[in-house]
Amino acid sequence: MTRAWHERGFDELTPRELYAIIALRERVFVVEQRCNYLDADGVDPASRHLWCAEGDAVLAYCRLVPAGVKFPEVSIGRVITAPEARRTGLGKELMRRALDRLGPVPIRIAAQVYLERFYGDFGFRRAGEDYLEDDIPHVDMVRGV
Repeated sequence: MTRAWHERGFDELTPRELYAIIALRERVFVVEQRCNYLDADGVDPASRHLWCAEGDAVLAYCRLVPAGVKFPEVSIGRVITAPEARRTGLGKELMRRALDRLGPVPIRIAAQVYLERFYGDFGFRRAGEDYLEDDIPHVDMVRGV
């Protein structure tokens, strides 16, 4: 089966696409990471959604958040790769595509601390101390500031 990349605004998502995106987010962020949190945080309707799918299965996903919604800067959030697609380079391709779409603007992310080096490879640098978000260590990182 062929992999395909998609980008849509919230109102452009089909119910099937939205379901597949939410299913992956819950599978990894809630079940795998054992984190009880409110995924429906009000940010999705304002965001663009970028993902790679194989058939109906979402393999990698992130949301592109406009400036002023989550941070003063543009943001990339909910960055995720399905367990079966990890260590294939798909996460790096996702980030490259996200950065290409956003262009040369300042970007801020809330990164899980264990991924600091991964994001550092894309030019992000630490912008503060570690903090807990939903009981998971995070750090804010910025690029192009």
